[in-house]
Amino acid sequence: MAVTLDQTIAQKQHTFMSRLFATQTFWVVIAVILACLFLSFATDSFATPKNLYNITRNVTFVAIIALGMTFVIITGGIDLSVGSVLCLCSMILAVTMHAGYSIEIGIAAAVATALIIGAFNGILIAYLGFPPFVVTLGMLSVARSLAMVASNNTVVFQFGPDHDKLLALGGGAWVFGIANPVLYMILLALITGFILRWTKFGRHIFAIGGNEHAATLTGVPVRQIKVAVYMISALSAGLAGIIQTGWLGAVTTNLGNGMELQVIAATVIGGANLAGGVGTAFGAIVGAALIEVIRNSLGLLGINAFWQGTFIGGAILLAVLFDRIRNFRRSD
Repeated sequence: MAVTLDQTIAQKQHTFMSRLFATQTFWVVIAVILACLFLSFATDSFATPKNLYNITRNVTFVAIIALGMTFVIITGGIDLSVGSVLCLCSMILAVTMHAGYSIEIGIAAAVATALIIGAFNGILIAYLGFPPFVVTLGMLSVARSLAMVASNNTVVFQFGPDHDKLLALGGGAWVFGIANPVLYMILLALITGFILRWTKFGRHIFAIGGNEHAATLTGVPVRQIKVAVYMISALSAGLAGIIQTGWLGAVTTNLGNGMELQVIAATVIGGANLAGGVGTAFGAIVGAALIEVIRNSLGLLGINAFWQGTFIGGAILLAVLFDRIRNFRRSD
């Protein structure tokens, strides 16, 4: 029986809509939109330009690190050290600039620190077979300790001759009044999306997460790619640390404390699978946005901030449940 053009188009549209409704990211976007609409009517403060500016700026730090975490989780790994790496890189930047060096040297030192930590994590995991959980949990403590040593556990708020440049870098709004961190987040999200979707490196990352043994047999350089993704994860934390230092104007040794949980939550809520093989840049951004909307709404609704962990944890459980239901349907 011949298939008409209208039937073919209808079948393609049905397939697209089915895929769209089956994606976790789509429903998270719907949740963010509904939450924003509810808060706009429930409070007078949510939809104000100042509050929306703060939300978009605050979400960037978790989102930027979540972009790097997405690479790791797609391969089936995890990085618990990102919060401490953010702190250490921020402190290296601050101490370097406080000593009189330029902002360029400070940023280079912070980036180099992040890459070294990522390479160290990746080598232990990929070449020596250490579990990612153990390695990055150990680095969580090591990096935080090194930040204390670098600053003698003091607050650094003077950044030398280029003090104003650093504050403008993280706290300015150079384009159409949009906060600079938001612009950085958008740029990094586009780069991440391009790498995952259109490059051989991205395809190899998904292959490792889907079936590492099969990826090895097909010639994928599994070990090198694993080292690379942990370097990317640490680099994203370092970049977030640099930006956050410029935004806050000071660095303390508790900076980024507990941030790894928010980052992992954002990645998982956005659709990444902790078992590996699934994840997108857009999902990481959306997941981070939902977490920030939840955090922002607690104060506006007069709810105790201590409930934040409960809501975020519940969102993670719902995300995992959604993924399990989806897998059951596919198996049937």
